[in-house]
Amino acid sequence: MTERTALGRVCVVLVDTSHPGNIGAAARAMKTMGLTDLRLVRPGRFPCAEATARASGADDVLGGARVFATLDEALQDAVRVIATSARTRTLSWPELTPRAAATELLAGAREGNAAVVFGAERSGLSNAELERCGAMLRIPTDAGFSSLNLAAAVQIVCYELRLAAELAAGGARAGDEQPARHEDLQRFYAALESTLVELAFLDPDNPRQLLRRLRRLFNRAQVSDVELRILRGILTAVDRQSETLRAFRDRKPL
Repeated sequence: MTERTALGRVCVVLVDTSHPGNIGAAARAMKTMGLTDLRLVRPGRFPCAEATARASGADDVLGGARVFATLDEALQDAVRVIATSARTRTLSWPELTPRAAATELLAGAREGNAAVVFGAERSGLSNAELERCGAMLRIPTDAGFSSLNLAAAVQIVCYELRLAAELAAGGARAGDEQPARHEDLQRFYAALESTLVELAFLDPDNPRQLLRRLRRLFNRAQVSDVELRILRGILTAVDRQSETLRAFRDRKPL
């Protein structure tokens, strides 16, 4: 599969969009970056002449948009789903930068369809909707004026997707390292948890927020495949040392 094909399998899902102009502007933002699959969940007004006007030539993307009654229906064929959010949640959720999210979405698109979900203009996504997504994408903005127009947010995410696709299509330059794959990261997290429990650093009955904080740490670092292999090697060495110490401790006296 080419990276362009993978890019075409990333869908943009707009939930409860109230202003039809934002739907048209989002379609335009998608087309400029090569995305074509627009899905609308309970749009306020659609089809609408204002949406067509704001699409400014992206009539094919807008005309191909599909409308769904629920978010679950819109996501039923997606193998990787990432939500967008501009506000802090009381429920801690795996959080990605737009660049890291783009890499994960493209990785998912190589296996099936992937989706990035945007909430309503004023309220964003509900916690129940967020729970249907594997991670949360937050666009860094100035603390003094963090309000970002829906179409502008779509444009930023689509740009990062395009950038990630072009980088992957061009191949790694000498000295470059590819980002770690999502499934490899998940296996590392499982191994890390097991090792921390073995070392009595983590109480499995009372883990608190330790594992979530560690996940956020590695997500911020955007770990490469080479770096992940180093980390797995460290865990393997720690496990071997633990086995040696355990065998010595349990050895019966002569």
